[in-house]
Amino acid sequence: MPVTHQVASQELARRDKVMRELVDRHGSMKIGAAPPASKRFETLSNAIVSQQLNGRAAASIWARVKGLIDGPFTAEAVRIVPVTQLREAGLSGAKCASLLDLAEQVSDGRVRLDRIGRSTDDEVVEHLVGVRGIGPWTAQMFLMFTLRRLDVWPAGDYGVRSGYGRAFNGGVMPSARELAPLGDRFAPYRSVAAWYCWAAADDPEYR
Repeated sequence: MPVTHQVASQELARRDKVMRELVDRHGSMKIGAAPPASKRFETLSNAIVSQQLNGRAAASIWARVKGLIDGPFTAEAVRIVPVTQLREAGLSGAKCASLLDLAEQVSDGRVRLDRIGRSTDDEVVEHLVGVRGIGPWTAQMFLMFTLRRLDVWPAGDYGVRSGYGRAFNGGVMPSARELAPLGDRFAPYRSVAAWYCWAAADDPEYR
């Protein structure tokens, strides 16, 4: 039986004093049900649209982009949307190119989102970064929140670095290179540890 995020949270709390404090403060990792495979294109498109935007701006632009599609948000539907309409919805030229490249690669089979759940974490990252505008961070978020993988450690994420510094490192934020090996002790539940780092970053107790 697969390990749940709740069980992983309790295991990390058992292993580590600081993690136990975080679990006591924030409860077990909270994450909704995994989206069905048919929604993976939409989820990844949302990630592209939301890159480098705050939550409110990202939600507003994403709502306008979705509103351009009549029916399910599929690669085939996105491919026929004029670039001018995507730009009017608020997408930059670079994000338009990324979204359309993803739609093209999903449509022609170069990116197989329907089968990607069978791949290893490294294979998923390698597969997705071949799409214009998708880097390791976006692929890691897809692994964590769409595929629900438990052992992803996004060392380059500012929030993870900040939260780790506050909770585990005396307030000193490590660089991405410094943070990468520091997650090893949380394996095979590094995704869960990252979630608690985000929680610590937003917790005034650690500021």
